[in-house]
Amino acid sequence: MKIATFNHNDSIELGLLVNDKLYSISNGSNAIAQDMNDFLQKGEDAMEKARDLKKSIQDGNTDIEGITLNDNDLLAPVPNPPSCKDAYAFRQHVATARRNRGVDMIPEFDQFPIFYFTNHNAILGPSQDILCMPDHMLRLDFELEAAIVIGKKGRNILAKDADEYIAGYLIMNDMSARGLQMEEMKLNLGPAKGKDFCTIIGPYLITKDELADKKVETKSSHVGDTYSLAMKCWVNGELLSEGNMKDMNWTFAEIVERCAYGADVLPGDVIGSGTVGTGCLLELNGTNKLNDPSYEPVWLKEGDVIEMEIEGLGRIKNKVVLENSDHSLFALKKNC
Repeated sequence: MKIATFNHNDSIELGLLVNDKLYSISNGSNAIAQDMNDFLQKGEDAMEKARDLKKSIQDGNTDIEGITLNDNDLLAPVPNPPSCKDAYAFRQHVATARRNRGVDMIPEFDQFPIFYFTNHNAILGPSQDILCMPDHMLRLDFELEAAIVIGKKGRNILAKDADEYIAGYLIMNDMSARGLQMEEMKLNLGPAKGKDFCTIIGPYLITKDELADKKVETKSSHVGDTYSLAMKCWVNGELLSEGNMKDMNWTFAEIVERCAYGADVLPGDVIGSGTVGTGCLLELNGTNKLNDPSYEPVWLKEGDVIEMEIEGLGRIKNKVVLENSDHSLFALKKNC
């Protein structure tokens, strides 16, 4: 199924996408849940009702009216997730970025998956503008990722069982203000203000049944489902990044195991894959600079349009917009 959160007649609704039309499941006689969080809280019962309704629509056995899809009306599928975490699953991205900085690959990458918490209150949908403060524009970057949404509460989940906790998949763009990020990471506290202003997800929550024909064998010594899904990113129509979800060196199941160790994961939690190889300007600039020392790095600027597509998951398109403010954290730095 493809499940969307959308704006219709100034009301936020939850719906099924069937044959390019949205069918509300939050209003009327076919109401299943008030919103995505409510839908996920209701678990398999809600999923089963949605599957039955989808079949009825496809068979023409319902009088529910479909709404013509307008991309601008789509909101983040999970507008208010309980948490948003982002992992570090693609070895190519990590190894290349480290090589470009002149440091060796860190062996701990291959020992266990890691993640960080990002701002679950800064979630944007598939067509919303990216509002940036002046300091965000200092080496502003996109990051092409896939993500999962947790479908039921769990704790101390083993990787072999973890796919049962995944409600579905979507695209994630983990926007990054590299100027802020690099300043803060000198203090070894991890991404903070360089990451907390925007995470884009969408356009739909795609359940596993939609991806069954894309399932492939998982890498040796790893556990969990693996899907072969092409990943691409364009900036202003120019294709910059290409990768594949099957190249994750840690599966989402293994990442969930890590996230749930001694802690609850909750319905609606969003967990990103980390950046696919070639999936950000930081990596691309570093590689180009390594190959050509005269290369001038390119970063996102005001007015740029970022489009991301993952096979089977859809497409998102967002524009960089500068907020009307000259307030700068860098200007407040103490020069002791």
